[in-house]
Amino acid sequence: MHMADALVAPAVAGTMYVCSAAAAAYSVKKVREENDPKKIPVMGVMGAFVFATQMINFTIPGTGSSGHLCGGMLLSALLGPYAGFLTMIGVLLIQCLLFADGGLLAFGCNVWNMAFYGCFIGALLIWRPLMRRGATKGRIILASILGCVLTLQLGAFSVTLETMASGITELPFAIFVSTMQPIHLAIGFVEGLITAAVLVFVHEARPELLYGVDDVQKMPSKFSFKKTIAILAVVAALIGGCLSLFASSYPDGLEWSMERIAGTTELEAEGGIYEAASNVQEATSLLPDYAFKDSESAFGTTFSGIVGGLVVVVLCIGSCYIFKFFRKKKTA
Repeated sequence: MHMADALVAPAVAGTMYVCSAAAAAYSVKKVREENDPKKIPVMGVMGAFVFATQMINFTIPGTGSSGHLCGGMLLSALLGPYAGFLTMIGVLLIQCLLFADGGLLAFGCNVWNMAFYGCFIGALLIWRPLMRRGATKGRIILASILGCVLTLQLGAFSVTLETMASGITELPFAIFVSTMQPIHLAIGFVEGLITAAVLVFVHEARPELLYGVDDVQKMPSKFSFKKTIAILAVVAALIGGCLSLFASSYPDGLEWSMERIAGTTELEAEGGIYEAASNVQEATSLLPDYAFKDSESAFGTTFSGIVGGLVVVVLCIGSCYIFKFFRKKKTA
Protein backbone atom coordinates (compact mmCIF):
# COMPACT_ATOMS: atom_id res chain seq x y z
CA MET A 1 0.00 0.00 0.00
CA HIS A 2 2.97 2.28 -0.55
CA MET A 3 1.69 5.45 -2.23
CA ALA A 4 3.61 6.98 -5.13
CA ASP A 5 4.24 10.74 -5.28
CA ALA A 6 1.78 11.20 -8.15
CA LEU A 7 -1.10 10.30 -5.83
CA VAL A 8 -0.65 13.26 -3.51
CA ALA A 9 -0.60 17.02 -3.95
CA PRO A 10 2.27 18.90 -2.26
CA ALA A 11 -0.11 20.50 0.27
CA VAL A 12 -1.51 17.11 1.30
CA ALA A 13 1.98 15.62 1.39
CA GLY A 14 3.20 18.45 3.63
CA THR A 15 0.24 18.07 5.98
CA MET A 16 0.85 14.34 6.38
CA TYR A 17 4.56 14.94 6.95
CA VAL A 18 3.64 17.24 9.83
CA CYS A 19 1.16 14.73 11.30
CA SER A 20 3.62 11.84 11.04
CA ALA A 21 6.46 13.94 12.45
CA ALA A 22 4.31 14.96 15.42
CA ALA A 23 3.49 11.30 16.13
CA ALA A 24 7.19 10.44 15.83
CA ALA A 25 8.25 13.22 18.22
CA TYR A 26 5.66 12.07 20.77
CA SER A 27 6.86 8.48 20.35
CA VAL A 28 10.47 9.50 21.03
CA LYS A 29 9.33 11.26 24.20
CA LYS A 30 7.38 8.21 25.42
CA VAL A 31 10.16 5.75 24.55
CA ARG A 32 12.63 7.85 26.58
CA GLU A 33 10.20 7.84 29.50
CA GLU A 34 9.81 4.05 29.29
CA ASN A 35 13.61 3.67 29.15
CA ASP A 36 13.66 -0.07 28.42
CA PRO A 37 17.01 -0.85 26.74
CA LYS A 38 16.00 -4.49 26.19
CA LYS A 39 13.85 -3.22 23.34
CA ILE A 40 16.91 -2.17 21.32
CA PRO A 41 17.74 -5.61 19.81
CA VAL A 42 14.04 -6.34 19.35
CA MET A 43 13.59 -3.13 17.36
CA GLY A 44 16.46 -4.08 15.07
CA VAL A 45 15.52 -7.71 14.52
CA MET A 46 11.77 -7.15 14.21
CA GLY A 47 12.35 -4.19 11.91
CA ALA A 48 14.32 -6.51 9.64
CA PHE A 49 11.60 -9.15 10.02
CA VAL A 50 8.87 -6.76 8.89
CA PHE A 51 11.05 -5.51 6.03
CA ALA A 52 11.56 -9.09 4.84
CA THR A 53 7.90 -10.08 5.13
CA GLN A 54 6.83 -7.01 3.19
CA MET A 55 8.84 -8.37 0.26
CA ILE A 56 6.53 -11.39 0.06
CA ASN A 57 3.30 -10.54 -1.72
CA PHE A 58 0.69 -13.25 -1.21
CA THR A 59 -2.02 -13.84 -3.81
CA ILE A 60 -5.64 -13.06 -2.92
CA PRO A 61 -7.49 -15.96 -4.62
CA GLY A 62 -9.96 -15.10 -7.34
CA THR A 63 -9.04 -11.42 -7.55
CA GLY A 64 -5.82 -11.12 -9.53
CA SER A 65 -4.48 -9.05 -6.65
CA SER A 66 -1.91 -9.59 -3.94
CA GLY A 67 -1.10 -8.19 -0.54
CA HIS A 68 1.74 -8.04 1.92
CA LEU A 69 2.22 -7.58 5.63
CA CYS A 70 2.15 -3.98 6.83
CA GLY A 71 3.68 -4.91 10.15
CA GLY A 72 2.51 -2.12 12.45
CA MET A 73 0.30 -4.42 14.50
CA LEU A 74 3.07 -7.01 14.82
CA LEU A 75 5.67 -4.49 15.93
CA SER A 76 3.40 -2.77 18.44
CA ALA A 77 2.36 -6.11 19.98
CA LEU A 78 6.03 -6.72 20.78
CA LEU A 79 7.48 -3.26 21.31
CA GLY A 80 4.47 -1.19 22.30
CA PRO A 81 3.00 1.57 20.14
CA TYR A 82 5.85 4.08 20.49
CA ALA A 83 8.94 1.96 19.82
CA GLY A 84 6.90 0.05 17.24
CA PHE A 85 6.03 3.26 15.39
CA LEU A 86 9.64 4.42 15.31
CA THR A 87 10.73 1.02 14.02
CA MET A 88 8.12 1.17 11.25
CA ILE A 89 9.40 4.58 10.22
CA GLY A 90 12.87 3.06 9.86
CA VAL A 91 11.52 0.25 7.67
CA LEU A 92 9.56 2.62 5.43
CA LEU A 93 12.49 5.04 5.16
CA ILE A 94 14.85 2.33 3.92
CA GLN A 95 12.22 1.06 1.47
CA CYS A 96 11.70 4.59 0.15
CA LEU A 97 15.33 5.66 -0.23
CA LEU A 98 17.23 2.45 -0.98
CA PHE A 99 14.57 0.60 -3.00
CA ALA A 100 12.32 3.40 -4.34
CA ASP A 101 9.32 1.65 -2.80
CA GLY A 102 6.82 4.42 -2.09
CA GLY A 103 7.34 8.06 -3.04
CA LEU A 104 9.56 10.44 -1.10
CA LEU A 105 6.93 13.18 -1.30
CA ALA A 106 4.31 10.66 -0.15
CA PHE A 107 6.49 9.37 2.69
CA GLY A 108 4.48 11.17 5.37
CA CYS A 109 1.29 9.62 3.97
CA ASN A 110 2.82 6.15 3.95
CA VAL A 111 4.03 6.48 7.53
CA TRP A 112 0.56 7.53 8.63
CA ASN A 113 -1.35 4.94 6.59
CA MET A 114 0.89 1.96 7.26
CA ALA A 115 2.44 2.69 10.66
CA PHE A 116 0.25 5.02 12.70
CA TYR A 117 -2.95 2.97 12.66
CA GLY A 118 -1.27 -0.37 13.26
CA CYS A 119 0.94 0.90 16.05
CA PHE A 120 -1.48 3.18 17.89
CA ILE A 121 -5.01 2.03 17.08
CA GLY A 122 -4.05 -1.64 16.89
CA ALA A 123 -1.96 -1.64 20.07
CA LEU A 124 -3.94 0.69 22.32
CA LEU A 125 -7.55 -0.06 21.31
CA ILE A 126 -7.35 -3.76 20.45
CA TRP A 127 -4.19 -5.52 21.62
CA ARG A 128 -3.79 -4.01 25.09
CA PRO A 129 -7.45 -4.36 26.18
CA LEU A 130 -7.57 -8.02 25.09
CA MET A 131 -4.29 -8.83 26.85
CA ARG A 132 -5.23 -7.30 30.20
CA ARG A 133 -6.91 -10.50 31.30
CA GLY A 134 -3.90 -12.55 30.28
CA ALA A 135 -2.38 -13.71 27.03
CA THR A 136 -3.73 -16.94 25.58
CA LYS A 137 -3.43 -18.34 22.07
CA GLY A 138 -7.09 -17.58 21.45
CA ARG A 139 -6.79 -13.95 22.55
CA ILE A 140 -3.59 -13.48 20.56
CA ILE A 141 -5.21 -14.82 17.38
CA LEU A 142 -8.35 -12.73 17.93
CA ALA A 143 -6.40 -9.54 18.64
CA SER A 144 -4.11 -10.10 15.65
CA ILE A 145 -6.93 -10.61 13.16
CA LEU A 146 -9.14 -7.82 14.52
CA GLY A 147 -6.21 -5.43 14.74
CA CYS A 148 -4.85 -6.10 11.25
CA VAL A 149 -8.27 -5.97 9.59
CA LEU A 150 -9.33 -2.74 11.31
CA THR A 151 -6.04 -0.89 10.92
CA LEU A 152 -5.62 -1.89 7.27
CA GLN A 153 -9.16 -0.70 6.58
CA LEU A 154 -8.29 2.64 8.19
CA GLY A 155 -5.08 2.84 6.17
CA ALA A 156 -6.84 2.06 2.90
CA PHE A 157 -9.53 4.63 3.68
CA SER A 158 -6.87 7.24 4.39
CA VAL A 159 -5.34 6.59 0.97
CA THR A 160 -8.67 7.40 -0.67
CA LEU A 161 -9.09 10.55 1.44
CA GLU A 162 -5.59 11.72 0.57
CA THR A 163 -6.11 11.22 -3.16
CA MET A 164 -9.47 12.99 -2.98
CA ALA A 165 -7.93 15.94 -1.10
CA SER A 166 -5.16 15.99 -3.72
CA GLY A 167 -7.68 16.30 -6.54
CA ILE A 168 -6.70 13.07 -8.30
CA THR A 169 -9.60 13.01 -10.76
CA GLU A 170 -8.53 9.68 -12.28
CA LEU A 171 -9.60 8.04 -8.98
CA PRO A 172 -13.11 9.27 -8.08
CA PHE A 173 -13.59 8.96 -4.33
CA ALA A 174 -16.80 6.88 -4.26
CA ILE A 175 -15.51 4.34 -6.78
CA PHE A 176 -12.01 4.29 -5.30
CA VAL A 177 -13.16 3.69 -1.74
CA SER A 178 -15.62 0.97 -2.77
CA THR A 179 -12.77 -0.83 -4.55
CA MET A 180 -10.03 -0.32 -1.96
CA GLN A 181 -11.92 -1.38 1.16
CA PRO A 182 -13.03 -4.92 0.13
CA ILE A 183 -9.65 -5.98 -1.25
CA HIS A 184 -7.85 -4.69 1.84
CA LEU A 185 -10.36 -6.51 4.02
CA ALA A 186 -9.08 -9.77 2.55
CA ILE A 187 -5.45 -8.65 2.78
CA GLY A 188 -5.94 -7.62 6.41
CA PHE A 189 -7.36 -11.04 7.30
CA VAL A 190 -4.32 -12.83 5.84
CA GLU A 191 -1.99 -10.38 7.58
CA GLY A 192 -3.83 -11.13 10.82
CA LEU A 193 -3.15 -14.85 10.44
CA ILE A 194 0.56 -14.26 9.76
CA THR A 195 0.81 -11.84 12.69
CA ALA A 196 -0.94 -14.33 14.97
CA ALA A 197 1.47 -17.12 13.99
CA VAL A 198 4.50 -14.99 14.91
CA LEU A 199 3.00 -13.75 18.18
CA VAL A 200 1.89 -17.24 19.24
CA PHE A 201 5.49 -18.38 18.73
CA VAL A 202 6.76 -15.50 20.86
CA HIS A 203 4.12 -16.27 23.50
CA GLU A 204 5.46 -19.80 23.81
CA ALA A 205 9.14 -18.93 23.41
CA ARG A 206 9.48 -15.77 25.50
CA PRO A 207 6.14 -14.31 26.72
CA GLU A 208 7.88 -11.35 28.39
CA LEU A 209 8.41 -9.91 24.87
CA LEU A 210 4.68 -9.34 24.46
CA TYR A 211 3.50 -5.79 25.12
CA GLY A 212 0.86 -5.10 27.72
CA VAL A 213 0.66 -8.60 29.21
CA ASP A 214 0.52 -8.38 32.99
CA ASP A 215 0.92 -12.03 33.97
CA VAL A 216 4.13 -12.90 32.11
CA GLN A 217 5.83 -13.97 35.34
CA LYS A 218 3.44 -16.93 35.56
CA MET A 219 4.19 -18.08 31.99
CA PRO A 220 6.94 -20.60 31.28
CA SER A 221 9.58 -19.65 28.68
CA LYS A 222 10.69 -22.22 26.13
CA PHE A 223 13.79 -20.30 25.01
CA SER A 224 16.11 -17.66 26.40
CA PHE A 225 15.79 -14.04 25.32
CA LYS A 226 18.89 -14.27 23.12
CA LYS A 227 17.80 -17.52 21.49
CA THR A 228 14.34 -16.16 20.71
CA ILE A 229 15.84 -13.06 19.08
CA ALA A 230 18.31 -15.25 17.17
CA ILE A 231 15.50 -17.45 15.82
CA LEU A 232 13.54 -14.43 14.63
CA ALA A 233 16.69 -13.01 13.00
CA VAL A 234 17.36 -16.27 11.13
CA VAL A 235 13.75 -16.45 9.96
CA ALA A 236 13.93 -12.84 8.74
CA ALA A 237 17.10 -13.67 6.76
CA LEU A 238 15.49 -16.75 5.21
CA ILE A 239 12.36 -14.82 4.26
CA GLY A 240 14.25 -11.90 2.75
CA GLY A 241 16.92 -14.01 1.07
CA CYS A 242 14.93 -17.04 -0.11
CA LEU A 243 11.15 -16.86 0.22
CA SER A 244 11.08 -13.41 -1.38
CA LEU A 245 11.90 -15.14 -4.68
CA PHE A 246 8.44 -16.72 -4.63
CA ALA A 247 6.44 -13.53 -4.06
CA SER A 248 3.25 -13.10 -6.08
CA SER A 249 3.62 -11.12 -9.29
CA TYR A 250 0.08 -9.75 -9.05
CA PRO A 251 -0.33 -6.03 -8.24
CA ASP A 252 -0.95 -5.19 -4.60
CA GLY A 253 -4.28 -3.92 -3.34
CA LEU A 254 -3.61 -0.27 -4.15
CA GLU A 255 -2.20 -0.95 -7.63
CA TRP A 256 -5.00 -3.42 -8.36
CA SER A 257 -7.63 -0.83 -7.39
CA MET A 258 -5.96 1.84 -9.52
CA GLU A 259 -5.78 -0.48 -12.52
CA ARG A 260 -9.46 -1.35 -12.27
CA ILE A 261 -10.51 2.31 -12.06
CA ALA A 262 -7.91 4.28 -14.04
CA GLY A 263 -6.60 1.49 -16.26
CA THR A 264 -3.04 1.93 -15.00
CA THR A 265 -1.00 1.35 -11.84
CA GLU A 266 1.03 4.51 -12.38
CA LEU A 267 -0.16 8.09 -12.71
CA GLU A 268 1.95 11.00 -13.88
CA ALA A 269 2.55 14.23 -12.00
CA GLU A 270 4.24 17.39 -13.21
CA GLY A 271 5.95 20.07 -11.20
CA GLY A 272 9.28 21.01 -9.72
CA ILE A 273 8.67 19.40 -6.35
CA TYR A 274 7.79 16.06 -7.95
CA GLU A 275 10.90 16.22 -10.10
CA ALA A 276 13.09 17.10 -7.11
CA ALA A 277 11.72 14.20 -5.05
CA SER A 278 12.23 11.85 -7.99
CA ASN A 279 15.82 13.00 -8.45
CA VAL A 280 16.62 12.36 -4.79
CA GLN A 281 15.17 8.84 -4.97
CA GLU A 282 16.99 8.13 -8.20
CA ALA A 283 20.26 9.05 -6.52
CA THR A 284 19.64 7.03 -3.34
CA SER A 285 17.88 3.94 -4.74
CA LEU A 286 20.81 1.61 -5.28
CA LEU A 287 18.46 -1.37 -5.62
CA PRO A 288 15.26 -0.05 -7.25
CA ASP A 289 12.31 -2.43 -7.01
CA TYR A 290 14.47 -4.78 -4.91
CA ALA A 291 16.75 -5.71 -7.82
CA PHE A 292 20.04 -4.76 -9.43
CA LYS A 293 19.73 -1.84 -11.85
CA ASP A 294 19.20 -2.95 -15.44
CA SER A 295 19.20 -6.61 -14.42
CA GLU A 296 16.56 -9.29 -13.99
CA SER A 297 18.80 -11.63 -12.01
CA ALA A 298 17.02 -13.42 -9.18
CA PHE A 299 20.12 -12.86 -7.07
CA GLY A 300 19.21 -9.18 -7.01
CA THR A 301 16.08 -10.00 -5.01
CA THR A 302 18.01 -12.21 -2.59
CA PHE A 303 20.71 -9.56 -2.21
CA SER A 304 18.06 -6.88 -1.62
CA GLY A 305 16.30 -8.95 1.04
CA ILE A 306 19.46 -9.63 3.03
CA VAL A 307 21.12 -6.22 2.62
CA GLY A 308 17.88 -4.35 3.22
CA GLY A 309 17.27 -6.26 6.43
CA LEU A 310 20.80 -5.52 7.65
CA VAL A 311 20.43 -1.83 6.86
CA VAL A 312 17.17 -1.71 8.81
CA VAL A 313 18.90 -3.36 11.80
CA VAL A 314 21.73 -0.82 11.69
CA LEU A 315 19.35 2.11 11.31
CA CYS A 316 17.01 1.05 14.13
CA ILE A 317 19.71 0.11 16.62
CA GLY A 318 21.98 2.99 15.61
CA SER A 319 19.17 5.51 16.04
CA CYS A 320 18.55 4.26 19.57
CA TYR A 321 22.12 5.19 20.54
CA ILE A 322 22.56 8.30 18.39
CA PHE A 323 19.34 9.92 19.59
CA LYS A 324 19.60 8.40 23.08
CA PHE A 325 16.18 6.76 23.05
CA PHE A 326 17.27 4.65 26.00
CA ARG A 327 19.63 5.38 28.86
CA LYS A 328 21.33 3.03 31.27
CA LYS A 329 19.38 2.89 34.48
CA LYS A 330 21.29 4.16 37.46
CA THR A 331 21.92 1.69 40.23
CA ALA A 332 21.27 2.69 43.80
